[in-house]
Amino acid sequence: MAWFKRSNPPMPKGPDHKSRVPEGLWTKCTSCGETIYTKDIEKNLNVCPKCNHHYRISTKKRLELLLDEGSFVEFDAGMVSVDFLEFKDSKSYQDRINQAVAKGGSKDAIVCGQGNIEGMPVEISVFDFSFMGGSMGSVVGEKITRGIERALERKTPMIIVSASGGARMQESILSLMQMAKTSAALAKLREAGLPFVSILTDPTTGGVTASFAMLGDINMAEPKALIGFAGPRVIEQTIRQKLPEGFQRAEYLLDHGMVDVIVDRAQMKAQLSSILKMLMRQA
Repeated sequence: MAWFKRSNPPMPKGPDHKSRVPEGLWTKCTSCGETIYTKDIEKNLNVCPKCNHHYRISTKKRLELLLDEGSFVEFDAGMVSVDFLEFKDSKSYQDRINQAVAKGGSKDAIVCGQGNIEGMPVEISVFDFSFMGGSMGSVVGEKITRGIERALERKTPMIIVSASGGARMQESILSLMQMAKTSAALAKLREAGLPFVSILTDPTTGGVTASFAMLGDINMAEPKALIGFAGPRVIEQTIRQKLPEGFQRAEYLLDHGMVDVIVDRAQMKAQLSSILKMLMRQA
């Protein structure tokens, strides 16, 4: 006679056994390695509560965090890149554009418009890294330039939030021309005495770093953001030296004078508002 009976059937085992834990419920932090409840990270503005690692966020979320609720008005939303060079690598450039647009997010790698930060009107451009790695082509350069021109017309500050792999190779020299185009527009903004604040997020690299991203009256960065021109491996192979620890991270650039301040995501709006009031002499 058995001393006990199993009330439930045994759990299935073997290669076909599937876990009952819903996918995406837990996230292993890529920085500290801790396994954290995903909703806890989301509630913390997509920042790891253990090590303060700042995960990338969408353009929509970024605008919500920086601007007063309901104040954002988008401009030039319908502008789409064109494959005028008929460029093709593993697939055609036009196919890459179509696939990126089909994701349902931005029409290109940047969203531009007007909004308010604690009541102050601003012109703002925010990169969308999910669109071809936030690469800068003709549309990105044109939209940023138009944003700067609107800031000149309205006499408001200009803010650019960068998250980019650099110039878009599929547009060749035309993408590189955007570096000069946007920088020239910012020179006019400076002549008019209007502030430009550059916010550098992970990653900000290539031609974006080599142009407007580092031209801010104030260059702000999120913690541990990757900021640089060429990749560290390319630099090591060129100079044939081992790079220092933390090279091209926001903290390293702060120590060497390339970044003015590092601000956690939760404090970014308040800090930005304070800086803009000072620069606009409203403090």
